[in-house]
Amino acid sequence: MKFLPSLKQLEYLTALVQTRHFSQASDLCNVTPSTLSAGIRDLEDVLGVSVAERTKRTVIITPIGLEIATRARQLLRDAEDIMVLASSERDPMTGNIKFGVIPTIGPFMLPKILTAIENDYPKLKLYLREEQTAILLNRLSEGELDIILIALPYETGNFVVSELFNDEFYFACHSDHPYATRKSIALDDLNDQPLLLLEDGHCLRDHALDACRIQNSATRVQFEATSLNTLIQMVAEGIGVTLIPEMAADTLTVPMGKIKLIPLKTPASRKIGLVWRASSPRAAEFKILAEALKNLWAT
Repeated sequence: MKFLPSLKQLEYLTALVQTRHFSQASDLCNVTPSTLSAGIRDLEDVLGVSVAERTKRTVIITPIGLEIATRARQLLRDAEDIMVLASSERDPMTGNIKFGVIPTIGPFMLPKILTAIENDYPKLKLYLREEQTAILLNRLSEGELDIILIALPYETGNFVVSELFNDEFYFACHSDHPYATRKSIALDDLNDQPLLLLEDGHCLRDHALDACRIQNSATRVQFEATSLNTLIQMVAEGIGVTLIPEMAADTLTVPMGKIKLIPLKTPASRKIGLVWRASSPRAAEFKILAEALKNLWAT
């Protein structure tokens, strides 16, 4: 019979690789430093190799220790998935879901989503994290998140994507702007306008530029903001114009008298999608959740 490392030993190793510190790693694992140190030694005895070099001040992970830790993280995620799979079979749409959302969706969709989930699935708890799309996709890949809500198009690799609905863009300007009385705005009307956009890293920036058919915005963008609400406030002060997605337009927090929203003559939109790992043990539940969100936003 082969002796195999225990999940606990592998947990100790991954924590040590993450922190490079025995005391901090033991805190992550909720054990004493001596317990964690003994567990690492036991792991080394089972494996027959050294996974860490210990000095009084530092911990150096050996190359083989790093490689083993990478595989250990996947084993630990698989073990957690087994427990989640069993739990979802016993009692579907219950338990905890680590849910990621981008900043240009979260403030506008989450209040409605959370209320509906609490009403329809009272035993389902969402733990929320708001980040930009690239970070969310990485956290999803690493198993730190179970599911994410993002705007498309965006390269999502091999993840499962369920498109929920289209979010139309509106031209937004101050009520005193020369275009404020127009019924619609053509793309050519945007030439030479002081365009306000989100800073690099926000997918809404790329979606807005694509909607405007703008390839190089360096000479056109007058201001870059870190949040959609900031853009809206800047428009309300007459500093420039922007494109606002419909879900944000429905929840404007500035006096409507200050902002005029005008449809684009050639409609443009982003798609809102729910994304999860194909290997997720809760994939069937996420399909149910996606359908519920589609129906919720259609009402």
